[in-house]
Amino acid sequence: MNDPGLDDPIADASAILKENVEDHPPASHHNPQMSSPPRHPEASPEERYDQMSEEEQERNFLMPARWWYASTGVPLLAGTFGPIANAFSICALVENWRVEIPPGGTEEHGIDIKDPAWLIAVNAVSLAFALVANMSLLLNMARRVPFKIAQPITILGFWIASVLLIGLVAVASSDFHAPGVKRQALSQAYYYAIFAAGLYQIISYLMCFTVYGAYKGHYSKEFKLTVAQRSLMLQTIMFLLYQLLGALVYSHIEGWKFLDAVYWAEFTSLTIGIGDDYTPTTHLGRGLLFPFAMGGIIILGLVVGSIRSLILERGKKKLAARLTEKTRMRLLKEVERISKKKSLLRRKGALGLEKDTTKALTVEPGDGEVSELERRQAEFEAMRKVQEWAAAERKYMSLLISTFAFAFLWTIGALVFERTERNQEWSYFGSLYFSYTTLLTIGYGDFEPMSNSGKPFFVFWTLLAVPTLTILISDMGDTVVKAVKDVTIWLGEITVLPSSEDTIANRLKHGVYKATLGQLDPRSPGSRDVEKGSETGSESGYQELHPGLVRLFRNGGKKHRSGGNGETPEDNLAADFEEEEKQGESEARDKGDRPEEDAHHYRHVLISQIRRVYADASAATPKKYSYDEWQYFLKLLGEDEADASFHRRAPTHGDKESEAREAEENHNEGGNLDIGRHGAARGREGEGNSSVRAAKWSWIGAQSPLMGDKEEAEWLLERLFQRLEESLRSDTIQTENAKHYTRDLKEQKRGDESGAGGERTMSQRRDPDVLNHS
Repeated sequence: MNDPGLDDPIADASAILKENVEDHPPASHHNPQMSSPPRHPEASPEERYDQMSEEEQERNFLMPARWWYASTGVPLLAGTFGPIANAFSICALVENWRVEIPPGGTEEHGIDIKDPAWLIAVNAVSLAFALVANMSLLLNMARRVPFKIAQPITILGFWIASVLLIGLVAVASSDFHAPGVKRQALSQAYYYAIFAAGLYQIISYLMCFTVYGAYKGHYSKEFKLTVAQRSLMLQTIMFLLYQLLGALVYSHIEGWKFLDAVYWAEFTSLTIGIGDDYTPTTHLGRGLLFPFAMGGIIILGLVVGSIRSLILERGKKKLAARLTEKTRMRLLKEVERISKKKSLLRRKGALGLEKDTTKALTVEPGDGEVSELERRQAEFEAMRKVQEWAAAERKYMSLLISTFAFAFLWTIGALVFERTERNQEWSYFGSLYFSYTTLLTIGYGDFEPMSNSGKPFFVFWTLLAVPTLTILISDMGDTVVKAVKDVTIWLGEITVLPSSEDTIANRLKHGVYKATLGQLDPRSPGSRDVEKGSETGSESGYQELHPGLVRLFRNGGKKHRSGGNGETPEDNLAADFEEEEKQGESEARDKGDRPEEDAHHYRHVLISQIRRVYADASAATPKKYSYDEWQYFLKLLGEDEADASFHRRAPTHGDKESEAREAEENHNEGGNLDIGRHGAARGREGEGNSSVRAAKWSWIGAQSPLMGDKEEAEWLLERLFQRLEESLRSDTIQTENAKHYTRDLKEQKRGDESGAGGERTMSQRRDPDVLNHS
């Protein structure tokens, strides 16, 4: 099935590689390892992250969700909300905590009552501890301060800052009445202190969770964050500084209190636009609004983009990985139950799979009930189903969570505003209306918080709304928006737009298939084939060619016909390299050198496939290869899917137990788990040598290449490059050995001519293996 005809070339090239690399390792190279790239101590932090061993990256990726949140999510939350808490502490320090309410007035127009010196001092000390803690966290993220030093400073700093503020808030809320003042109220600064204290307390406890996981060995004692993820903290700091400095400027220009200006800056940068009492009235204020509003929107856009691309996308991948693992284990346990009770197989398949597929999953490799290719293809298709189920579950689970978060923010926010704005006699429905128009940035301005507690809560509440709405909109884009788009296209196909379905009935059936995400498929087999063909597009015209050259002919042919427009230097280099190998193959064939011809042919095919897979890896939509394509690639990498000796049934144990048992069993059998899992089973290199034989693996096992954090094209590209590197290294070693052999022959000839020392020289330097291969 799609046999590339490379058995002999691969076997010969692998044998040459094995003998030359093992017997004559070059001094300037390490022995090739498929599993982990070399580490460079002088590399930058982001490079060190990229150069982590593949086992460590996948272990981090497949770890239970709670430890992923502890190692990645919590530091990002601390890096985002730590600066927000610092900003609130500054707001709590710059103004007095009490105001005197004038006769006939309200607290919004209260007169400041000077704070005692001890309150200002404790407040300042709290801010100092918090700033030190935040700086320690930032330096730890930048890897300037070690984890074991930075984390105690961060946790204790935030916790002490919180305790100091809680003490001040407790005193101010009970017995803090100014002498000689009949009516007084607490100012906005007091409520900012409450929010800051709460954030400090939460962050300190969350960071304790992170430290606990690190010291228990669930992940390393350093943050596995990329530079882009660390930049989220800097972007948050930049946005808050921009808001505070803008508020400071406008408080002087418009004559507002500083905290009122902070409130104005918040709803301005978020484009909510409420506020009758807080609008610029001076020419200078209105003129500065142009750059201020634009700058605030741009910086906020950076923060939103970071939340979406860094936190949201990575969180989606993590959630998808965990759901895939749980679905996989559920399938394996169901297959195990059916295999023990054959009567169940006659009634249904496992988790909705077809009966034939389920039956193939219950067969041991090499049992003979079904062919090994059929059994492996059944495993592959089952794993694809697992991925589909997990992806659908992830989408709707994410949508449910983000919708609940939005509803919580909306309803609870409305409840708080009803209480804070009781002087304005807001009803709960009016508060719901205000909260809704604010969250959607409609901002009619008919409702506006005016109380000293309402304005600080508005600032904090809208800051929480930024990530919440970002996540909700993204999740709706994956589900609701996509469904609306599909329905719109479907309605167009029913009416006026062209469609692959020939009749109205088939178009309606196609709509049912799309609406149910493929769960119901009333279409005929012929129409399914039509859709499958339409999805492959122009590629169908190349299917009768060599399967590995489809993308090469499709892309490369277009480029050559168009005169090479759009070719990159990498394309030109790869094309030159490929042409060179092709020429070398032709020259070796003319000389009758079969091993050399096979080696050049193998590298020629490798380069053509690298070009193909590289294009797939660069595509916007991740490429998912068919089983025939995977079979071809694995054959190219040294494994035969029809050979049961490479394969096993997937165990049904839990994550860690499964991996540990597979590792132990493969070790006892002489296999190498790294090769089986990460090296695409370099089995032909290990024939006759059990120490390097590929480990047994299953498509639905923990060692499957379909599991893990890498896209399929990226996974394959790494292995193809590694195989090419090994082949080139083998060729280099062989060339050097040939030079030594030629020099030995010349010395022997001179020795024979002089009649002295020839046999001794040859006995000392001649290598039988080199002679055989040469």
